Amino acid sequence: MLSRVRITLIYVWRHHRWPELSRPRRFTEWVQWRKLNDRDPDRARLTDKLHGKALAATALGKEMMIPTLWQGDKLPAVAPWPMPFVVKANHGCGHYVVVRAPADYALARRRSVHWLRKTYGSWLDEWHYRSARRMILVEPFVGTSDALPPDYKVYVFGGRAAMVQLHEERGGNHRWSQYDLDWRGLSSGASDAAPPASLAAMIVAAKRLGAGHDFVRVDFYEVEGRALFGEFCLFPGSGLDRFNPVTLDDWLGEQWSAQYAPERPAPRKHGDTVQVTG
Repeated sequence: MLSRVRITLIYVWRHHRWPELSRPRRFTEWVQWRKLNDRDPDRARLTDKLHGKALAATALGKEMMIPTLWQGDKLPAVAPWPMPFVVKANHGCGHYVVVRAPADYALARRRSVHWLRKTYGSWLDEWHYRSARRMILVEPFVGTSDALPPDYKVYVFGGRAAMVQLHEERGGNHRWSQYDLDWRGLSSGASDAAPPASLAAMIVAAKRLGAGHDFVRVDFYEVEGRALFGEFCLFPGSGLDRFNPVTLDDWLGEQWSAQYAPERPAPRKHGDTVQVTG
């Protein structure tokens, strides 16, 4: 009961409307429903980054994987890996440090101690993260510049890809846009960024990885025209980020609802809004 009250109040604070948690309609409501009702242990384990990478490697092949340089619970005093590299928590979201200099590695060592002290997600009732092992992992930095590479996030419902979200300039002027599978903008003010050369490969891979789940987001990077698997996500924005236009929230919610109904509606593009047909 306490979780339901907390989830409701936080949702109202962010969206300025009451959520329907028993019969969710919008995507952001479905995310809250998952927090309260989804008890699938296999899906919960997708929050474990190393487990997710192992699943993806089996399904996609090692050529689409970012290597794991190291894993453990205490970083060595001196980094043996060539810079730049990334230190991240296996059991959390947004817990990472890009190491380009010794000072960055010192920061990563301090932060990693803090990361290991807590189970991520408790304050937003994302209980699934309890299934992830408290560990630290190190990966090579992917990209060709000092900036973090663009992040391509494919929304998959029952093995059917519906939308791609682009994140640009993470760590700085972070912004995101949504596109359909043909890279036509769905969100208001969508970026005019060109589609990744490996977009088709990302979509095929995401559909394969998302099969058997009512919803999962599958994240990718692109390096020299090649798609690289990033991670799985069960709670995009914890269901608290607002979609613009709000009809996009409605349409994505219908894709999730369709996993429990015989019919699935299809969107059509009209200006900067998404209209739902059917």
